[in-house]
Amino acid sequence: MNNEYKLTKFVQAAGCAAKMGPGDLKQALCHLKANSEQVLVGFDTSDDAGVYQLSPDLALVQTVDFITPVIDDPYIYGQIAAANSLSDVFAMGGEVKTALNIVGFDSKNVSKEALAEILKGGFDKVKECGGSLLGGHTIGSPEMYYGLSVTGVINPKDVKRNNGARAGDVLVLTKPLGMGVLTTAIKRDLLELPLIKHCADIMASLNYLPSRIMKKYRVNSCTDITGFGFLGHAFECINENISFSINSRNVPFVKEAYELCKAQVVPGGSKRNQKFLEDKVSYSSSVDETLRTILCDAQTSGGLLIAINKDDAKEYIKELEELSFGYAKIVGEVIPKSSSPIIVC
Repeated sequence: MNNEYKLTKFVQAAGCAAKMGPGDLKQALCHLKANSEQVLVGFDTSDDAGVYQLSPDLALVQTVDFITPVIDDPYIYGQIAAANSLSDVFAMGGEVKTALNIVGFDSKNVSKEALAEILKGGFDKVKECGGSLLGGHTIGSPEMYYGLSVTGVINPKDVKRNNGARAGDVLVLTKPLGMGVLTTAIKRDLLELPLIKHCADIMASLNYLPSRIMKKYRVNSCTDITGFGFLGHAFECINENISFSINSRNVPFVKEAYELCKAQVVPGGSKRNQKFLEDKVSYSSSVDETLRTILCDAQTSGGLLIAINKDDAKEYIKELEELSFGYAKIVGEVIPKSSSPIIVC
């Protein structure tokens, strides 16, 4: 990135909110049902965004997300928060059209100048994927948060659900894991600047081009990896006919996250994810506890997890090489339904 980092202890000053775990969220949403036949994607499969059909060839893709600061530079934080929000549209295969800012402003700890930088970072990311920022809403808050409400469009025939994987597909992950561990380390002043920049570059990179490129290939499902971690979001992709077999040796993660995780530099969300998945994932004895935690690590602006025809996967990864910082890999395969939804070896 060209922007000079402004290490102002912004993350520590602004604090960090706890995110609701997957089990609690599912319980909160269980009584909400779609009330229109035009709703093509609603609450039923914990998909990344809602899809509402307007005509035979046009549907809206809608989502909203926001995060507390994960890095000390307000402009980069704005970029990361926006990339995180925009990603849900890309995970559905959609094209971003408009966005609205959502801001909780901690005026005691965050200057107006810093707020302007946050909004500029978000604006630049919306612009990067061809969208238009239309405004938004700001409130005073004891805790800083920022994100976007995003509207995209898609042909209903092209929607990529998270639960469409078929036995025989392979699984491709387009960004590395470890961001939850590493952003926790940033808050504890445990990382050197080059590694902070590397993490920021990964989180601020859009899933826009990986989403566009996947349309050329035989892709049966897609989701993005965020707060529920790699295995948590993978579990949401399981349908009644399949299980996922994950090769843990192939799952990319930023290498420094391993030793930090081993030293218990782990966010609370990652621990909640791991507990939720205890009876849903079968691990080989060769997968150590540290790696199990990384596989459940709560991500910010993570990559896409794509179920793709096995004959297309290598060519797709080749196209992604520069976009994925060289991390994109085949991480497993879709198998007929097994005794466990996810098997990790």
